[in-house]
Parts: sequence; C-alpha cells; structure tokens
Amino acid sequence: MKKKHYVTLIKWALFVIYMILLFYVVFFAEGMGRAEIASGYKYNLTLFTEIRRYWRYLGHFDSLGWIAFLNIIGNVLAFIPFGIFVPWLSNGRINVFATFAYGFALSLTIETVQLICKVGCFDVDDLVLNVLGALCGYAIYAIAYRIVKMFSKKDR
Repeated sequence: MKKKHYVTLIKWALFVIYMILLFYVVFFAEGMGRAEIASGYKYNLTLFTEIRRYWRYLGHFDSLGWIAFLNIIGNVLAFIPFGIFVPWLSNGRINVFATFAYGFALSLTIETVQLICKVGCFDVDDLVLNVLGALCGYAIYAIAYRIVKMFSKKDR
C-alpha cells in the first residue's frame, strides 16, 4: 500500500475511536452523570437556560461549580475533535458551513437518543455548546492546514 492509503486508514481509525469514546461518555459513563433517569423524560427547550444557570456557578469551587465547568467546557471540548475530523477526512473539501451542519446533526441525534432512551437530558443548550465545539475544531483545522501549507511551500 502507498503511504497515502496508510494515512487515510489511520485518519479513519482515529475518527472511529473518537466516535466510540464520545458515545461511551454520552450514553454509558455514569461518572459523567449519565445514569438512567427513572422518572420520565427530562428536557430543556429554552435556549440559554442551562448555560446561564451553570455560568453563575462556574467560579465556585464546590461540587456544583465543578458540574457547571464540566457541562459548559465538556460539551465544547467533546466536539472539537469532530470539527477537526470532518474537514480532515474530506481532505479540506468540507467547509465551515458543512461542519456546522454535521456538528448540529450529530448533536441533535445524540440529544434525541438521550431523550428517547431516558439517558441524560435533551438540552438545546448542549446543541449550542456542541456546535460551538465543532466550529472551534474547524478553526483549529483551518489554522493547522494553512501552517502546513505555508511550510510545505518553503520546502520546495
């Protein structure tokens, strides 16, 4: 096999590992607050309700402050790799708008499955934070791509 095929295979393997880890954390990691909800469906459909609530506790150094930190930062960080992988796997053919759409679709799917399975909570704020993470990942990819391109031109 050529070197290019190995690189493609490694990229896809890393993406699959990332997706497995993401779904494990979202649906099965009880330490992340994902235990089954026995008393019906939980959801938040009011934009920025949870973000505002958690923002108030973000500076506190108690358990609620830690939960607030994990919720806000964790939702963003969890989707940064997705925002890097989407354009990287397409060799740069997928732009920021498509990355936004794919990030939104994945996040909406996760939130919907959480609601249906009563694992976690459907939260529109999580959609916002996840898409923000995907867009941050895309920005990281775009910057890294330009740096690599700049250095590869100098090597010629």
